[in-house]
Amino acid sequence: MSGVHTTDRQGEARRGRPRSEAAERAIVAAATRLIEEGIPLSELSIERIARTAGVGKATIYRRWEGKEALFVDVVQSMELPDPPLPGTSVRDDLVAIVETLRQRGLAKHSSALLHGLFAQMRSYPKLWDMYEATVIEPRRQRISEVLRRGISTGEVRGDLDLELLGDLFVGPMLVRTVLRPDAAPLEAGAEQVVDTVLEGVRPKS
Repeated sequence: MSGVHTTDRQGEARRGRPRSEAAERAIVAAATRLIEEGIPLSELSIERIARTAGVGKATIYRRWEGKEALFVDVVQSMELPDPPLPGTSVRDDLVAIVETLRQRGLAKHSSALLHGLFAQMRSYPKLWDMYEATVIEPRRQRISEVLRRGISTGEVRGDLDLELLGDLFVGPMLVRTVLRPDAAPLEAGAEQVVDTVLEGVRPKS
């Protein structure tokens, strides 16, 4: 899980206290259940989550540095996981990434729970910063790695800003699924977005 500190787990192992996957699942499930019951993040204390999960507070603190780190894992557990990339071509990998983004955006829009949770997260700068660092940034790096491969294989021009280029691929899907959910769906979805952008960023002959 993204919010669990490796140092905490290593220290736990050194003290002869094995990590309990069951305890972690119970804690995340308890926090999720409380959020589903409509309890605001501001009222969710570690003590309350521990009581609901049937564990001690120390059990939570051995795995997460605080409730913000725990909430990051809770949110991530509600989202679609990042699937393995096909690796058959840069285009296919980009289509897989953008399609996952489309599905994730649709889920956030259709799920009142996720929609409300993300709205609350915006009010907690520390929580949002942790989510961005542990969830969003790795995804940005993932698409950057694919684009670097595209440059090395000659499928993408090498004179482009990779960060901007990544935004060109994910931006249209974010607009359609988050900002304009009532807009007409893209006819070919992720493939249409990827092919349109690739057409403009291929090396010029």
